[in-house]
Amino acid sequence: MEHDRQRIDRWIWHARVVKTREFAKALVEGGHVRVDRARETKAGAVVKAGQVLTVTLPGRVRVLKILGFVDHRGSAEVASRLYEDLSPPPPPREPRAEDVALATREAGAGRPTKRERRAIDRLTDGDEG
Repeated sequence: MEHDRQRIDRWIWHARVVKTREFAKALVEGGHVRVDRARETKAGAVVKAGQVLTVTLPGRVRVLKILGFVDHRGSAEVASRLYEDLSPPPPPREPRAEDVALATREAGAGRPTKRERRAIDRLTDGDEG
């Protein structure tokens, strides 16, 4: 069943911007969500298709244009159809001096330690650590 509007906390959760509805509610009530540039602090506020949400997450800002709604939280593929991502690309990341020092290894130095492997991963764009 398609809707023309939905609670803001439910939409943020259904669109998989955050993992839990409780976190979505906390974001809205904490003043970290803007609807068409106006700060929203009520989790029960209604959003409609065409509105633009600016969500401030830890370490990232997402700008999302609402395209649709769903009844239940679905897969990531379904969630990606609910919005158009207008977020600016993240700034390039400078490598930490510690990572460069750990990742620079001499030939024949043996197997890297876990700490060195993570530093190498961070430098080679594999932020798994």
